[in-house]
Amino acid sequence: MVDYLIGVDGGGTGCRAAVAGRDGRTIATGAGGAANVLSDRAGALANILVAIDAALAAAGLDKAVLQRSSVLLGLAGSNVGDTAAFIAASLPAARVEVVSDGLIALEGAIGNGDGAVAILGTGSIFFARQAGMVRSYGGWGFVIGDFGSGASLGRSALAATLLAHDRIIAASPLTDRLIADFGGAPGPMVEFARTAAPGDFGRFAPAVFAAAESGDPVGLDIVGRAAASVDLALDRIVADGADRVALLGGLAPLYPAYLADRHRPRLVAPLSNALAGAVALAVRHFLDSERGAA
Repeated sequence: MVDYLIGVDGGGTGCRAAVAGRDGRTIATGAGGAANVLSDRAGALANILVAIDAALAAAGLDKAVLQRSSVLLGLAGSNVGDTAAFIAASLPAARVEVVSDGLIALEGAIGNGDGAVAILGTGSIFFARQAGMVRSYGGWGFVIGDFGSGASLGRSALAATLLAHDRIIAASPLTDRLIADFGGAPGPMVEFARTAAPGDFGRFAPAVFAAAESGDPVGLDIVGRAAASVDLALDRIVADGADRVALLGGLAPLYPAYLADRHRPRLVAPLSNALAGAVALAVRHFLDSERGAA
C-alpha cells in the first residue's frame, strides 16, 4: 500500500507535479523545466525529478517519500517509441504509469465522462472519450503533424515572409514586420529556421493571430487554413460521438472566432487543468485497482 499519489504534467515548456494523499486531495505542487521525453529524455527525467522534489518539499515531505508513492505522469512525446518505458524504469517510485499529456488534459477538462479536448499550444493533439473508450487524433510531432499548432503557424508565417520577399505573393504588415525582425534579409531567417525547435517557431504565433485580427491578408490566410485543419479534426471527433469540446493550450482563447459555426456551440469551459487530471487519473489507476484487489 502506497502512502502518497503524485501526478505529473510534463510538456515542452515546463513540468508540474502535485502530491496528493490517499483521499486524492492535493497537498502541494512543484515545478520544473521542460519535460518532452521525445526530444530530450535525460533532460526531461531531470526536470520531472526537480518538479517532484519541489512538490514534496512544499508538502513538508522528505525526498525518500517518492519510494513509497505511486506516480502517474502525463508526458508530451510519451506515445512514441520506448520513451514511456524509459521514464517508468528510471523513477524510484513504488509504482509508475506514463500516459500522454493529452490524456491528463482530457481528464482535467471534462472529468471521467464523455467529451473531447483540443490542445492547441506549441504542438497540437486531440483526445476524445466516448462510452469509456479514449481515442487520440494527431499529435505526431512538428515535422509531419501538429496541425493548428503555434509551431506550424510560426513556420507558415516565416515561409510566407520569404515568398513576399521574392515577390511571389504580396507583402503585408505581418511579412514586413517579420523580415525586419531578421535584419531585413532572408539569410538570417533561413539560418534561424535550420536549427529552430518547435518552441522557437511558436513564438511567432501570437503575431500571426494579431495580424489576422487586424485584417492582414497573410495573417488571415494562415490562421484560416490552420482553423480549417482544426475544424476537420473536430468533424471527425463529432462523428465519433463527442458532443462537447474544451479548447486547451496557449492558443485556446484565440481560435474560437475562426472555427466553423457548426463547432462553436460545442465548445465548453474546462472543469480543471491537466495537473488535476493527473491526480484524478492516479486515484483511478492506482487506488481503485488496489481496492478491487482487496
